[in-house]
Amino acid sequence: MKKIRSYKMLAVVLAAIMMISLLSACGNGGGNESQGSKTNNAAQGDKAGTSNSGSGEVKELSLFIDAPWYPVKEWKGPVADKITEKTGVKLKVTVATDDKQLPLMIASGDLPDLVFTYSNIDRLSDSKLSYPWNELIEKYAPDFKIDKTRIAIHTMDDGNFYTIRNSFATQEEMAKNKFSIGSDGHPGIAVREDILKELGNPPINSLDDFVKVLGMVKKKYPDMVPLIMDKDWLEQYFLQQFGTGVLLDGWYEENGKVDYSIRQPKMLEFFKFMNSLYRNGYILAENFALANDQIDDQYATNGKAFAHSHTVATADTDNIKIKSSGSGSFTFKMLPSALSKDAKVVSSGLGFAGTFITKKNKDPEASIKFLQYLASDEGKKLTMFGVEGEHWTWNNEGHPDLKYNPSDADFVNSNGIKWWYLYNDGVTEGMLSYVPGLQKTKALMETKAITVYKPQIGLIQAQPDSEEKTIKTKIDEMVKNEKVKIYLANSEEEAVANYNSMVKNAEDMGLQKLVDWANTVYEKKKDLFK
Repeated sequence: MKKIRSYKMLAVVLAAIMMISLLSACGNGGGNESQGSKTNNAAQGDKAGTSNSGSGEVKELSLFIDAPWYPVKEWKGPVADKITEKTGVKLKVTVATDDKQLPLMIASGDLPDLVFTYSNIDRLSDSKLSYPWNELIEKYAPDFKIDKTRIAIHTMDDGNFYTIRNSFATQEEMAKNKFSIGSDGHPGIAVREDILKELGNPPINSLDDFVKVLGMVKKKYPDMVPLIMDKDWLEQYFLQQFGTGVLLDGWYEENGKVDYSIRQPKMLEFFKFMNSLYRNGYILAENFALANDQIDDQYATNGKAFAHSHTVATADTDNIKIKSSGSGSFTFKMLPSALSKDAKVVSSGLGFAGTFITKKNKDPEASIKFLQYLASDEGKKLTMFGVEGEHWTWNNEGHPDLKYNPSDADFVNSNGIKWWYLYNDGVTEGMLSYVPGLQKTKALMETKAITVYKPQIGLIQAQPDSEEKTIKTKIDEMVKNEKVKIYLANSEEEAVANYNSMVKNAEDMGLQKLVDWANTVYEKKKDLFK
C-alpha cells in the first residue's frame, strides 16, 4: 500500500516536473522568437533609420518645445501621423508659456523625455541632465552617421555631443545645391506696387533711391506711414545693406581677429542712417515700442503703410492676408536683397535649435532611433515638405514640386509641415523656399549670392554662469536699450554722441576683456573648419 502511494506520489511529481518543463520551454521558445523578431526588426529599423519594432505598438514620449511663439502645439496632422507610422513614436507636446519656464524645469529636475530648444542648448549639454547622443548611437543605433563638422560644432568640453542643431549647412553643401536657397529667416522689405505706380514708378536700385521714394510717399500721402517695421526685425535689412556682416549682439571677424558688433567700422554709418529715417519722419518713434509682432502686419495689410520691413516672405504673406481678408485690392512687391555694393550677409549660425534626450527619458533607445529616422533623407523630406505624393513630388532637376504655397502659414501649420524639424539640415530646409514664381524665391536667391559662411564665429559661445556670459549678457542688454536713443536722436550730432556713449559704456562694462576671451576661443575653434 505504501508502495502504491509512493508510485502515485512519484507520478504526480513527474507530471508536475513535465508541466513546468513544457511551460518553461514554451516561455523560452516564445522569448527567443520574440527576441529574434525584435533583433531583426531593429536591424531593419536601423537600416531605414527608424525605431519601429514592427509590432504596431506606439510609444508616447513627452516633448517640451522651448519657444513660446511656436505655431504648432499638438502632435497631429498628416506629417505627424506619417512619422508615427514610420517610427512607432508619437509625441505628447507642451509648448513653453515664456522663456523662463525651461530654466525653472531644469532647476527643479522636472524634465520631459525630450526637449527642443534654441536658447538653452549650452545648459542642457550636460551629462547630469541629458544623454550624450554619441553614447546612445554607439549602443542602440551604430549606423546613425553624422558628419564630422556637425559633431565638431556640438562636442562639449567633456568630449560628448548632446544634440545636433537643425537648419545648419556648410558653404560647400549650399553651393552644391542650387535649389537650396535658405529659409524665411532673412530680412526683406516689401513696398506697395499701386503707390509706386502713382508716383511714376521711380527706380529703387539703391538705399538713396529708397529714401527718395519714402520722401515722395510722405509728401503725397501725409496720413500714411512711409515705413513700418516688425518689432523683431528693426534693423537687419539695413545692417545687410551697410555690409556690417553682423547683428547688434554678435561678433564680426576682420583680418583674423574678432570684435564685438558695435565696434564694426561701418556701424556708425548704419546708426546715422537709421536716425535720419526717424528725423525725416519716415519711421515712427512708437515702432520701437510695439506691443507685439502683429501690429506692423496690420499697418501694412490695412493700407496704412507704404513699406513693410520684415523677412524675405513679407510680400507673399502680406498679399495672401490682403486677399483672404478682403482689406484691399493693392499688392506688395519685394525690394532687391542688395541695395548697395557693400551688401553682405555673413552666416555664422550653427543651426537653429536642437533636441535633447533627457535623463528623465523613459525610452532612450526609441528616442535616438526616432531622431535617426528624422535625420534620414526620407525623414528630412517628410518633415520639411510634407507627405510625398500628397503634398509634393520630386522634380528630376533636384527639388520638390510643392502642391501648396509654403508662405501660406495656415496650410503649413495645420498640416504639420516643417515644424517637426527636431532634426533636419539647412540644405533640405533651404529647398522648401524654392518655389518658382514666388517673390520670396527671388529674394532668397539674391540673398544667397551675397552670403559668406563663417560658422567658426558661431562657436564663440560663453558657458552658462561664466564670467564671460555675464559680461556679454549685460552688454547685449545695454545695447538693446541704448540703440533706441541713437535711432530717436533729434540731430545727427546727438546720434553720434549717443553712439560713442554706448561704446564707452560697453568698454566700461568689460568689453575688451570679453573680446580678448573671444579671440582665444576663436583661435582654438577656427581650425575645425580647415
